[in-house]
Amino acid sequence: MRLRPTVDFLLYDWLKVEQLRERARYAEHSRETFDAVLDTCERIAREKYAPFNRTVDIEEPRMEGDKVILPQATHDAHEAYAASGMLSAAQDYEIGGMQLPFSVESAANAFFACASVSIGGGLLTVGNANLLMAHGSELQKKVFALNEFSGRWAGTMCLSEPQAGSSLSDVATRAVPDGDDFESDPLGSRYRLKGNKMWISTGEHDLTENIVHLVLAKIPGPDGKTIPGTKGISLFIVPKQLVNSQGQLTGERNDVALAGLNHKCGWRGTVNTLLNFGEGKYKVRGAGLDGQGSGAIGYLVGHPGEGLRCMFHMMNEARIGVGLAATMLGLAGYYASLEYARNRPQGRPMGPAGKDASQPPVRIIEHADIKRMLLAQKTYGEGALALGLYCARLVDEQHTGTPEQANEARLLLEVLTPIVKSWPSEWCLEANSLAIQIHGGYGYTRDFPVEQYWRDNRLNMIHEGTHGIQAMDLLGRKVLMEQGQGLKLLAARMQATALRARSCGPDLSRHAEALLSALDQVQQTTQAAWQTEQPVDALANAVPYMQAFGHTVLSWMWLDVAMASDGASAADQGRRAACRFFYHYELPKIGAWLQVVANRDRTCADVAEDAF
Repeated sequence: MRLRPTVDFLLYDWLKVEQLRERARYAEHSRETFDAVLDTCERIAREKYAPFNRTVDIEEPRMEGDKVILPQATHDAHEAYAASGMLSAAQDYEIGGMQLPFSVESAANAFFACASVSIGGGLLTVGNANLLMAHGSELQKKVFALNEFSGRWAGTMCLSEPQAGSSLSDVATRAVPDGDDFESDPLGSRYRLKGNKMWISTGEHDLTENIVHLVLAKIPGPDGKTIPGTKGISLFIVPKQLVNSQGQLTGERNDVALAGLNHKCGWRGTVNTLLNFGEGKYKVRGAGLDGQGSGAIGYLVGHPGEGLRCMFHMMNEARIGVGLAATMLGLAGYYASLEYARNRPQGRPMGPAGKDASQPPVRIIEHADIKRMLLAQKTYGEGALALGLYCARLVDEQHTGTPEQANEARLLLEVLTPIVKSWPSEWCLEANSLAIQIHGGYGYTRDFPVEQYWRDNRLNMIHEGTHGIQAMDLLGRKVLMEQGQGLKLLAARMQATALRARSCGPDLSRHAEALLSALDQVQQTTQAAWQTEQPVDALANAVPYMQAFGHTVLSWMWLDVAMASDGASAADQGRRAACRFFYHYELPKIGAWLQVVANRDRTCADVAEDAF
């Protein structure tokens, strides 16, 4: 794959991940062990994923009764992925893990996303198990999380509901204690759940013998009413197949029923479901909600009312994963359009007297406008990969650094998580659009893969928190939290990069000044947005703010990457050219975005419904 040299450069030359070996957790690792993981994942992605990307797009999951049928290629890919050990890569040696740094794990998983994001890897299963390791009881970790890490079981996250979408305050799924002895079950306080969940990826399949659903629901009080808002939300483990305290299947099906499949524009190879909990399709033991055994059995995770806090552990991991998935789709389109541009002859070069029709056509990569579109894709894709791996490196700092390093990493991740999810979702989608444009009419056909990459990528601006939600989170909470410490820390790191760049030649010195100017604009605009202390005024233009913020962050990424690209190789020259392109073509866009934010422009907020 063309991806490997870029991954190696970012991990070893830029992020210096080999330095993590100095920490006790990673002491047994080396460049050789890291490379072995990357080699294995690259090989599996090349053999089990890439050849079948079109297959899973065409042979969509289908229902046969209460079962979902997937193509054989998906089964083979899942088996190979589980056998690779990547599901437990970051876990302790004692439970079968590799104690792999998250930055290396993320880079290794990038090969699968680049080869076929639609087949998928272990994002939800690993996130589900990691949540339980953080918030579950010791027995819940042993029974559920360890079986997920082994690949024996799979995991989901069940948040959205048909009537509520992203508004988790309006969750209507209810959970009531399962009898008088509901607290005596060794797997956790046992409840019965009734409700419906929508947009549940991998909600039903036969890739594993069990599926562990993590479900948000509300527990009614003695008066039968639930607490309004998100404070009343609790989190439950609801397995598809009931299990005992030794992690063995009891042979009894829980009352979790497949209600239908969602047929999507992209990611067609990934099952996406509507699930009914406790509708009575499967009768399970105990009294249940109505005294007749109805309601799906669920086990409380943590304490009542803490469900959303626990779930954010999984959601924040998923947001980094979504950003990396969007990134890899952007890079896949870039690689495809680069190959096409190098081989497609069309048009003649322009000379002093115009075009000479007697001359043979040139390859389209020789045209300046094609180079413009290729450079844009390169800056979006490789820049987003740098950002994703940088955030993964921050996770390593948070887990294994000194208390001061861990706290700094936490603050930076708070501010950067909306960006690492949203920026690749928007701009790597634009990269996919440019890849289609380079292919011309062929790009619009299924003879080439770029139209599928665009369809697959279009989902990423929506799931795991829509673009607008990420923007409001950034401007409404993340840049303000803890007296703005996260933003101040991020600004300090940008300023440090700019200071170093000033001594790296005229080009990088000019970029450094542009970065400092952009950062100053962002900081001033943040203050101006909240000058009236009215959230409606500040957040009316949250998305343009996030776009400008993201472009400033990516400018910082590219300047730092360019300083590490100090050789004369073609790859280093390419990274320097991409950095120059971003500063000349992309960073100047932030002025228009920030102007409406600073002015608290109410054009969108005030337009009357009838005006549409």
